[in-house]
Amino acid sequence: MLELNMDYIRGTVLPDLLYRYLGRDYDAEVVLASDPSSVIYHSMADNRRLSEQNADASVGLLDSSYAGVTRKMPRVAGAQAVPPPAPPPATPPAPARWKLLVRHHAGSVEDIVARARLRNIAVSGAILLLILATVTWLFRISRQAQRLAELQMNFVAGVSHELRTPLTVIRTAAFNLRGKISSRPDQVERYGALIQDEIEKLAVLVEQILRYGSSRSGRIIREREPVSMELLIEESVRSSRVGPDLVLEKHLAPGLPMVLADEQALKHALRNLIDNAVKYGTEGNNWIGIFACTVEDEHGQAVEFRVADRGPGIPLEEQPHIFDPFFRGRRAVQDQIHGTGLGLNLVKKIVEAHGGSITVKSEPMKGAEFTVRIPAAPPELQDEFARSTN
Repeated sequence: MLELNMDYIRGTVLPDLLYRYLGRDYDAEVVLASDPSSVIYHSMADNRRLSEQNADASVGLLDSSYAGVTRKMPRVAGAQAVPPPAPPPATPPAPARWKLLVRHHAGSVEDIVARARLRNIAVSGAILLLILATVTWLFRISRQAQRLAELQMNFVAGVSHELRTPLTVIRTAAFNLRGKISSRPDQVERYGALIQDEIEKLAVLVEQILRYGSSRSGRIIREREPVSMELLIEESVRSSRVGPDLVLEKHLAPGLPMVLADEQALKHALRNLIDNAVKYGTEGNNWIGIFACTVEDEHGQAVEFRVADRGPGIPLEEQPHIFDPFFRGRRAVQDQIHGTGLGLNLVKKIVEAHGGSITVKSEPMKGAEFTVRIPAAPPELQDEFARSTN
């Protein structure tokens, strides 16, 4: 008969044995086998209980077997040993007194395997999605590079054509002026005007290419100074391709505020918008509208400049790309309208460099309208300019 020191077993024996054989990765509980509600020892810090249902494993403790305890020894009679009697039939061991229940901190083995499987599936899926996204990104980059290469080739072809045509006209006019035509003043004046027009086209083309190169190096505009927006619009109209047969509706609101601008760059942008309206928006309707007014937005006072036409408009699928470099619409390519595809890209860069914005509104066969907003100069500069002009 043994009397167990329960305090010593709870505090020393069971913790040492569990740590030696199970480590610290398992929760353990020892209960009476006959009454599982009677807890002898448990390792959980809180009041959680283990049961046969949520335990990973269970084993009986302190089970006893009496086989061999009552075995009789052989008797010796004289010099001859008497064989022992046959052993009694085996009896089952007595039921265990205690029961040990254990469970891993992470849960049952089935739960761990299930979580690991889900985690592996999630990781595999994420890797597959990453690979798919990478392939898609590479495909889009290659398509964009191919498209950019095509646009650049079209740009080179367009520039070559734009250069060849004026040079051919100038060469022909110069050859004719050397002949008998030089004695006729009316023909000399005609060829002189023709040469001047072609030189203007060359100057615009060279200016666009130079400005595009400057924009690539981050020098799209030079030093800004207070500029009268009304005078700037008037000069842009005079230097544009507005002919005598064109119906020009112009309305500039009185008292437009000054703007801080690179005068030449902003004039180039406004003139480009007017030339585009003349070039693309007067088919079947020789009308363009130029409007300017003062507006208030979230950033303060600004000058709004609008150029509208009643031409065929811009297709919806092309509108997101019209400000891209080298982009030319399908209609412009089909109709062989001269251009480099840099105009609107430069306009957008120049306007944004002035802190402004440009938007387009267009519907098929209902024309197009470009709206430019340039922030007004600070009030102190407005007052200083007003005093200097007075």
